[in-house]
Amino acid sequence: MTRIFAENDYMLTNALHIDQSFDIIRRPVRLGGRDAAFYLIDGFVKDDLFEKLLEFFFALTADDPAFTGAEAFLSRAVPYCEAALETDMQKILTSILSGQTCLLIDGFSSAVLLDIRTYPQRDTAEPEKDKVLRGSHDGFVEAMVLNCALIRRRIRSPQLRMEYHAVGTLSQTDVALCYLDGSADPKLLAKIRDRLQNAKVGALTMNQESLSEILFRHKWYNPFPKFKYTERPDAAAAQILEGDIVILVDNAPACMILPTTIFDVLEETNDYYFPPLTGTYLRLTRYFVLLLMLLLTPVWLLLTENPGWLPPEFSFLLPAETPAVPIFWQLMILEVGIDGLKLATLSTPSMLTTSLSLIAGIVVGDFAVQSGWFSAETMLYMALVALGGYNQPSWELGYAMKFMRLGLLVLAAVFGLWGLVGGMVAILIILVSNKTFDGQCYLYPLIPFNWKHLKKKLFRPSIRRQ
Repeated sequence: MTRIFAENDYMLTNALHIDQSFDIIRRPVRLGGRDAAFYLIDGFVKDDLFEKLLEFFFALTADDPAFTGAEAFLSRAVPYCEAALETDMQKILTSILSGQTCLLIDGFSSAVLLDIRTYPQRDTAEPEKDKVLRGSHDGFVEAMVLNCALIRRRIRSPQLRMEYHAVGTLSQTDVALCYLDGSADPKLLAKIRDRLQNAKVGALTMNQESLSEILFRHKWYNPFPKFKYTERPDAAAAQILEGDIVILVDNAPACMILPTTIFDVLEETNDYYFPPLTGTYLRLTRYFVLLLMLLLTPVWLLLTENPGWLPPEFSFLLPAETPAVPIFWQLMILEVGIDGLKLATLSTPSMLTTSLSLIAGIVVGDFAVQSGWFSAETMLYMALVALGGYNQPSWELGYAMKFMRLGLLVLAAVFGLWGLVGGMVAILIILVSNKTFDGQCYLYPLIPFNWKHLKKKLFRPSIRRQ
């Protein structure tokens, strides 16, 4: 930048293509007898605050000491705390496109940046997926600054760091690393910083998913999640206090938590809003249902093919009649069909969800059994599996277990008992060989065994004993 207003104005006007974009505003003014102009994005500025600043600026006179230099203007004439000077034209452009207001004044070689922006956003309501019976009912929104404030409200410590990064050569998406200085792993922090600063990507098109693929390029055939996601600021604050790192991405109403093992993914906020005994019961129930969801249909398939393995008193577990469609294909069709119903529910208007759910339950369920396509037992066990998938908070882990279950079904149908055993061994190998972002085993603290940490993962510890 130079001290000549006309040159600076020409460069900035052409760089922003103001004549081609109706929402980028150039507002020329005269301040203290000098030519000046504001540059801003329509819809990103707090109108009432901008009006008050204009009233103050218009009251300045030509002989005011504030016009002796940019630094003097910032300290004497700007009655707003979030203001700064900038000389780099590229940074000025990025700031304007991020929502800040730029002020150019004739005779100043620096631009004044005013952070009086506001973003269209929804209320901080409780997330639909991460509901709790007790505790706070606020949640993250799409504005990163507000999400940082929700965490700051819970951790009032100078050790809390909110480290800013811009990712994407085109999008310049705001990303914040949130951690507790002295508690977070410095090597892990350095690794994340390096990945963010050297990210060769034009834009984070899918927000957190795009960022996760940049940070951790895991093998496509390994579906287990490497990050834990939560829309709850209280859960994010708790993870930061435990020494984990939280990543906030602008336009994403959730945060990423790392490093993450399978035990971390299975933890839920409700565990800590109840007494230790209740929290432990809820946690162990979640582990049991997860294992049941994985094994229920493959084991039942084996029993239907080998009815002699069951004692007579348990014969009610088997289909009463010989099915027209083989049990294996019934289970596979229902596995895909349930996901089809999920997708249909997502695309159904909310006012029709209840009525269409009744239609799906009565017509698809009842008449599918009566027509002979499916047995009542198959529908029952698949319903239990489908409901069990909602027992834990992670969608990614739910689908990982689904893929493992499908593999077990195929192996059990082809190779029988040995196929099921081999499939379980293969799943264990996948989990053991799986590494977290910091290089630990995905099953830590079970493998390698650490009873002190494993006890905290299995049993909800008392706060005073942590």
